[in-house]
Amino acid sequence: MLECGPAPAPQDLCSHQESLSMVAAPSDGFHGSQWRSTCLLPTEEQKRDVGHPGRATLDESLGDRSPWEEELLGQIRAMSDSQRSRVLEAIQHRIEEHTQVITIPGGSSGLGLQLPRAGHWGPSTVFCLQLLWKEVADPGIRELLAPLNLEPQQPVEKAFLFLVYGLILRECASSDLVRRHLMRLLELSHQTAGQREGMAVASGIASSSHLQEVWATLEHLGRTRVLRTACTSPDYQEPYADVHWRWVSSTSLLCYGHMALHAGEHILPWVDNVISRMVYYFSCSCYDNILETSFLSAAVMLVKALKQEHSTRRYRFTQIPELIQCLLAILQKEPNFLATLFRQKIILVIMELSKLRPSLKPVVKSRILQTCLQSLYMLPPMEMLKSCLPPLDLAPDVMVLYQKSMQALDLLLQTFISENKSMDEMCFLLQHTEPWLKSDKSHECKRVVQTIFLLLKYVVDYVKLTLLIQQKGSMGQFMHLNKMKNFEAKALRRSEMKFYNLVKALDRSLTPAQHTQLILTLLGGLCSHDHLQCDLASQLVLMIFQNQSIKVEQVAEILQGLFQELPSIVFKNILQTMMKAVTMLGTQHTQETVEVMLSLCHPSERQVLPLWKALASNNQLARKVLMLLYMKLKLRPPKELVRLSQQAELISLLALGTIYELLYTREYKATVRWAFAGILVGLLTQLHYLFELDVVEGISDYQEDSLEVKPLSPCRTCLEALKGLFWTTNYWEVFAYLQLLRGWELFEHLETYTEGVTLLARAMAHYDCEVKAVLGQAVISLKSSEERDNIVAILVITEFLNSQELTQYMSRRAMDNFLSLGLSSPNQLVRAMSLKGLTSILMDPKKVVLLRNQLAGLLDSFMGPEPQDLMGLMEILGDILHSLGTQGIGATSIRMAQHLLSLFEDEQAPVRGGAISLFGDVVHSGGKKYRPALKRQAFQALVPLLFHLVDSCPAVVMKTKLTFLRCAILLKWEFRKELFGKLAWGHGLGAENDIFIYMVESNFGSYHQFLMQALIYLGSPHKNLKRMAMKFIGGILQDYFTDLCFSLKRGDLKIFKKYLEVLKKDSDSVSRRFYQNFLEDITELSKFVRQ
Repeated sequence: MLECGPAPAPQDLCSHQESLSMVAAPSDGFHGSQWRSTCLLPTEEQKRDVGHPGRATLDESLGDRSPWEEELLGQIRAMSDSQRSRVLEAIQHRIEEHTQVITIPGGSSGLGLQLPRAGHWGPSTVFCLQLLWKEVADPGIRELLAPLNLEPQQPVEKAFLFLVYGLILRECASSDLVRRHLMRLLELSHQTAGQREGMAVASGIASSSHLQEVWATLEHLGRTRVLRTACTSPDYQEPYADVHWRWVSSTSLLCYGHMALHAGEHILPWVDNVISRMVYYFSCSCYDNILETSFLSAAVMLVKALKQEHSTRRYRFTQIPELIQCLLAILQKEPNFLATLFRQKIILVIMELSKLRPSLKPVVKSRILQTCLQSLYMLPPMEMLKSCLPPLDLAPDVMVLYQKSMQALDLLLQTFISENKSMDEMCFLLQHTEPWLKSDKSHECKRVVQTIFLLLKYVVDYVKLTLLIQQKGSMGQFMHLNKMKNFEAKALRRSEMKFYNLVKALDRSLTPAQHTQLILTLLGGLCSHDHLQCDLASQLVLMIFQNQSIKVEQVAEILQGLFQELPSIVFKNILQTMMKAVTMLGTQHTQETVEVMLSLCHPSERQVLPLWKALASNNQLARKVLMLLYMKLKLRPPKELVRLSQQAELISLLALGTIYELLYTREYKATVRWAFAGILVGLLTQLHYLFELDVVEGISDYQEDSLEVKPLSPCRTCLEALKGLFWTTNYWEVFAYLQLLRGWELFEHLETYTEGVTLLARAMAHYDCEVKAVLGQAVISLKSSEERDNIVAILVITEFLNSQELTQYMSRRAMDNFLSLGLSSPNQLVRAMSLKGLTSILMDPKKVVLLRNQLAGLLDSFMGPEPQDLMGLMEILGDILHSLGTQGIGATSIRMAQHLLSLFEDEQAPVRGGAISLFGDVVHSGGKKYRPALKRQAFQALVPLLFHLVDSCPAVVMKTKLTFLRCAILLKWEFRKELFGKLAWGHGLGAENDIFIYMVESNFGSYHQFLMQALIYLGSPHKNLKRMAMKFIGGILQDYFTDLCFSLKRGDLKIFKKYLEVLKKDSDSVSRRFYQNFLEDITELSKFVRQ
């Protein structure tokens, strides 16, 4: 995770050397308090890695060698020990002569250093042996180097002298020779950065073959020189000899770093000793920039070496906390501005050290967190970072330095939670950030918020948090399993509460953009296949929603993000938690939530339905949702302003589609019932609006029994929603009334639209379906400036004038005022219907006597022996019945019912159909007083109506179905709704059998009466009726034989045999077969029938 940048380009060496002089020695001309040099500024390669501050560059092999190096090493190995000694002495001499000018690329930091190493030399590098040829004036040395075939072609680079020095020491076989020459090298001046770095490079290279000898030499140097100069003040002017050794401790630190880097597989046995020496020298030496730079450089090299060793993870280190304490001490002394990458490098080194065994103790982690957070959060605001810099030769890119430093902090926190994936660890980390959330300085709050946000994002995306409980002792100590489970549960609850409280504190500090991004990140974690991760993310989202911190402008993005993730959520309880969160969001921002959900997808696709269901978990919220949808339904721009391409995007159409879906959603059942009146008027008006837009495609070709699933057109959606409103609210009688009269088809065309509304209102008035609420909505619509509203309103009101309960809801005076209002409407239909309403019986009760007198005269003609225009008479009678409404016709209804019953078998199909239809109106027009008698008439009509369900005329069948159902409703059968289903959509023998069962079982004990009525139809000239009678009689005999034995009499049986004998000689084979099949049953029945 750590990286050392490349050495500066040759053309940059001059400026680089000048920057190093700022922290070199007093002789460089700089004294007093100093800031760190620009030697740690990001190089071009580092700038390219801004997004990857921890990118490792440690995978470069130290063992790979190029042909150039092999040739060099071959020449060195070919030398004798005496030749090597003479070359080493010559190099010492040359270094000593040029002490003031020798520099190393990367300077004193070591962090920017990238000296050529084995495997990285070549003819193009400045570090080639030709440099030494030009610098070495001794003819003897030239003679020794002659076998290398060198030519003076390149400028000198003094670092190469140290490099060759180290290589020669590494190849020496004599330990004494290595110790002697290494000690002579270390006795040179430690004043300049290049000199110190060069000595360390040579020592590190030599240690790769002579680790013990180099260690012993450094130990001797420490005893004799380092400790002696440890307490020297940096501001104290001393003799040259003391300045000569002044920074020897820095050299020693660099030497230990290079030793670790070259130790390879031998690093672990030596690592604790190396760290102890580094910590000791750092602690007892005089602190200055050179010391801290050298220490950090050594720490970086140590970490690199440990990363290269694969067995590091199994090793138990003993000095890591002490090493971290030194790094923290450096971090604490950093100036309050950004000029270098020191902060980043220190944090990254600590991050790598925290991965080693044993794990860091909480007190050490706490110290790390406090120091790192303080060092970064207390920096000046972003806009002031650059202006706070002191004068520098090369101004750094402050933004890059800041980003890298903050990214390093993020990596540190991520490492802590990755090493200990527990809720306790998460709380531990967040607790250290909590004080910064309360800071009075906005830039500090913003920084900690960003840190916590990125940490939470990392946890949700990559970490599986668990509850960590330390367990000690033998397994025998954990016999009480239930007690342990309770302990774990309590600990988990405490941990979660602590964690959630910290997140709440964060939640209040986020900007809307950060807040939205945090929620979107958490939503992204809901789709994991790890349940713990999903649960954490979902609980955090729910907690944020409960915290009521979401702003209006965030709703759209949050809901869109949740909608995208919903299909991928694996666990059911996670989905349930998210639905709770949606409920919270809808409660806080109902209007915005509804608007966004309308835009997520077309309602018919139904993916958004779970979100709508979530809004129905709260009764008050569900009501608000339907009210908003009703308001959206009323947003109907004129046709002139609506382009054809925009029709599908109309908000009123989206609201319409949503209402249609919610009608069939169980969670909205009670709310739809509550909003019935508004939805009804809204749908009726919406359908008229769609006719105005001329979007009627697909309204008439809809097939109810089709299994093909395809989106409905807007008009068809509106009509199906209208039908569904009555069906789902259990006002199925109204639905059935229109269904059996094919009244819904009237809504498919604008020309018959008003007839459909009238018929619907009539059915509602007849069955007292929400009359009061719908009347109130109609009155409001009558006052509207839109003609379509007025049309719907007046059609409903005029039909409701015939309702039995209308006078309980509104006085005649109030109704007169509203109807008079319609007389001034510009629409002719509204004026005409208003006038009709004003002339109704409710508004003019005197008409009751006139209509009843007229009815008496018509009845005389109707019941006469040869009535003229029978169809016309029945139509007029039906109109009078409808006009009288609640007044009814009293005892006359019984006479009419009896006469109409005789017309059921008329030869003319229109007469049969008219009589059957009028019979259904008559049995409901007698009022409460005559209802028992009319029920008896309805009972007498059951068998004829049942048989006419198979009438040869389809129109008669349709009217029979409705009258049969109306009789069932009047007689209060148990399975009325199921009966309607069979009448409306049933086919074949199955439907016939079900209708037979509903009828017979709903009239317990009446089997013999049904049987006797059915016998008459055995002689019917209509084949359909005759065969229906045989089926019915056969069913009665088979299923209710025992009951007939007790209910039939001898006289009944004689009549039965009389009708049955006729079938014996019938030309129809079906009739003869019926006779043969049931003759035995009749004989058996005669044995048990009473006298």
